[in-house]
Parts: sequence; structure tokens; C-alpha cells
Amino acid sequence: MEEYDDDIEGDKRKTILIFGITSFVGSNLAEFFKKHYKVVGTYNKCQVNIPGVLTVPCDVLVKEEVQLVIYAFKPDVTIYAVGMSSIYDCHKYQELADALNTSGLFNVTEYSARYKAKVIYISSCFVFAGEDKNYLEMDIPDSINIYGKTQAAAEFYIQKTSLNYAIFRCCRLYGRSLNFMNPSWFDNLQRKFKKNSSFDCDDYVRNGFLDIYYLALIMKMCIDNEVTNRLFQVSTSDSCTLYEFTKKYAQVFQESGDLVSKSKWKFPKSMTHSTTDMIGDDLYFKMDVGNLGGFLNIKMPTVEESLEFTFKRLHGQRSAIRGSNTGDSVTFI
Repeated sequence: MEEYDDDIEGDKRKTILIFGITSFVGSNLAEFFKKHYKVVGTYNKCQVNIPGVLTVPCDVLVKEEVQLVIYAFKPDVTIYAVGMSSIYDCHKYQELADALNTSGLFNVTEYSARYKAKVIYISSCFVFAGEDKNYLEMDIPDSINIYGKTQAAAEFYIQKTSLNYAIFRCCRLYGRSLNFMNPSWFDNLQRKFKKNSSFDCDDYVRNGFLDIYYLALIMKMCIDNEVTNRLFQVSTSDSCTLYEFTKKYAQVFQESGDLVSKSKWKFPKSMTHSTTDMIGDDLYFKMDVGNLGGFLNIKMPTVEESLEFTFKRLHGQRSAIRGSNTGDSVTFI
């Protein structure tokens, strides 16, 4: 268990409690926020070590454990980063997806309200059906998959029951995982380039691709400015397929784009959705970010600009060492 620095007399920093700190989103938010706030994180079975962050066990499906953690730390903000984010896994294990993506949130929302903490939920663009349009915050979620349905249900619950919340409906987020036992899809992408072997990427599903640290920056702005009871769509200003993203990545990181070829992702769809038959193979999850930009007076980056930011964040290390003795880890020079 790693303890955060709480010995500063008169420390007035806010306390952020992250449920699901072992997840890709939770661990990266903790790494970013620990420089600005006191950060506590919960894990269920697999603990992650983040220097400067206190981690404690908690099962979000057990109300007593959730209450105990929130009561013990009395956070100013709770962030729900628990959940099943794989669209395939949600389709395969629907009951578990519903439990983690919605039921656990119900417990966190209830006790956050009881102890006067703002609850932050991270949703996704997949709450929509994938039509060729620019989705607005006011558009009614109409997901064609189980993952999106559970996230839409969570959004609805928070908006109807919480008096102190913020929802961030995000495009596809990327970055490196801090949990080496559970690499992110971006880690796997970098490893494929490192191996210098050909691979396929989907060229049918279009959405934004945003560095996870952009989300952290936006969330910090909202926390510091006490933004309450708002839903923001967080995305790059443009969208592309995973194949196009990978080609852009190769250009920015000076890798061989010739290794990548087009393929079709077998996107799982709910057979009960009313518009499933009317939606073709091409899916579009483009979200309008004008509300976010206007409210915070910021301009969201393009996919290429986000990748340039990622390149600089990773210390400008473009060329991967090939054939090194570093195991499966990604090493750069």
C-alpha cells in the first residue's frame, strides 16, 4: 500500500477518490492528479502501485464497502473508473457488464451524495447508434451494443438522482497503461510496430481518438472551477478509423505505415435494436465538442495534434529499439 503525502500542515488540496484505480483510465488519472490533489484509489483484486497515491481494496458491488471508503476519506470528488470497457466482453457477459457499468455506480453515487462529494462518471461515444451525423449532448442515446446501453443507463441515473455530478462522454481514449499485467490497446499497437510485422486495423468504425491526458486536463479545469451538473462531450475535433489513426501514428512516431493494412472489425450489435438493420457496415461516432470548447474557452485538438501531444508527453522518443532484451515492454530511444 502506497501512502500519499498528507503531512503538509494546513494542506488545503482537494481529495480525489478514484474507484477502479487499476483500470487504464483510473491509473492514468491518478498519475496526473497526484501532482495537484490528494489522491486515493480503490481496487478489487489486482493492486497497482502508483507512488504518491494511497490504494485500498473495495468491491463497488458491496454497498457497505463503498460507504466505508467514502466515509473514511471524505473526498471532495469521487471518480467512477470501474467498469467493463470492452465492447466484446460486454456483449458476451451482459449481466456482469450491467453490474459493473451501472449497479456499482449506483452505490458510489448514493454515498457520494450522502457525504457531499461530487461524482464524476466517464461515459463513451458508443451510447449512440453510429449514424453518419455529428452527435450533440442533447441527442438521445440510442446504442446498438450492450456496452453503450449500460453507459447510457448510467448517464440517465446520475442525471436523475444526483445533485452534484459531472459526466464526460468521451471518444476513444488512448495512452500507456500503468498496469503491466493489463496493457492498453495503445500499448499493443506500439508493440506491433516494435515487432516490425504486418497487422490489420479496422477501417469501418469512425470516432475520435484522444490522449487520456487531455481528458485529465479537462477534468481538472472542471474540478477547479466547481463545474456542477453538466454533461460534456470530450473528443478530438475530427474523427477517423483505427486504420487511419494507426497511419497517423506511424507518421508522427516515424514508424513504417506499410506494416498496416485495412480490415473490418466485427462490431457486436444488439439484435433488439430497432435501427440495427438500417445501419450499414460503416459506423460513425462523431461527437460535437462545441459546448465543451465554448464553456471552458478551449479548442479541442485534431487526432494528429493529439498524437503530437502524445509524442511530446513520451519525451519525444520516436524510434523503438528492436531486438532488445526488455521482454514485452516498449522501450524507446
